[in-house]
Amino acid sequence: MIRAEGAWIFLNDRFVEKEQARISVFDHGFLYGDGVYETLRAYQGRIFLLERHLARLRRSCDLIGLTLPVKDDDWVFIISEILIRNGLEDAGLRLTISRGEGELGIDPGLCARPTVVVMAKSLVPYPARMREQGVRLQIVSVRRNPQSAQSPQIKSLSFLNNILAKQEAVQAGAYDALMLNMDGYVTECTTSNIFFVANQRLHTPSVACGILEGITREVVIELARGLGIEVNEGAYAAEELLQADECFMTNTGLEVMAVSRIGEYPIGQGKGGRITMELWRAFQQNLERFLGPCVTAPQA
Repeated sequence: MIRAEGAWIFLNDRFVEKEQARISVFDHGFLYGDGVYETLRAYQGRIFLLERHLARLRRSCDLIGLTLPVKDDDWVFIISEILIRNGLEDAGLRLTISRGEGELGIDPGLCARPTVVVMAKSLVPYPARMREQGVRLQIVSVRRNPQSAQSPQIKSLSFLNNILAKQEAVQAGAYDALMLNMDGYVTECTTSNIFFVANQRLHTPSVACGILEGITREVVIELARGLGIEVNEGAYAAEELLQADECFMTNTGLEVMAVSRIGEYPIGQGKGGRITMELWRAFQQNLERFLGPCVTAPQA
């Protein structure tokens, strides 16, 4: 039974109310951004591609040498309980794993055990008008961290690179930033992947450009190919996006969001294009097969 919405957090080994959710000032996630995270989405109590998200969380942990202290079966219980306690069925969830509490110093060996935090919040669908009109992006001067410095496959708590890019975009009056890599090729936005349409073909930066391989990105590529749309992954200059017929962003929360302008340049007709809207409708129509069982249903 779904209770009234509350403010419960899972912290390490128990559920606590928001006001009691505290971590140490010596936590290395706070001190150094040493940790990883994953974001998930629940639709009517059913989690979108949970197994893929947990696999990516394990990968992030492995890439920084962090032992994930929660087993997959336990994640299902935690996620279920956090939704039920907060009275949520349509929600966004964040799983955060930091290196944990330790003495000052960047040596990971200073931390005895990781800190685990799970939070959930209600999600309200984006207005249809916003999807139709699209959003504006800004190509920013902040470059994406090079892969040789930090693998983009780590969903790291160290987010300053993206924050500075977002700050520059917002100051320019844009919805989000479009980031280039050190070679000047398009990578992604601050929390989403980017696609564009040219000559009826769908294009998106390849993983080799230095992007996080988004799960919604994977789904959209799969859906596009199922619709007979050719999909190319490669290295693209910003000018190719500015001359595109259509452009859109993808992530867990946005799903598929049209981009109408990049800087002062309108993209195509300056609104959501035919293929963009076709893919968003396909996402909605196929959503059922990407969802697991309802985790908020009463147990027998």
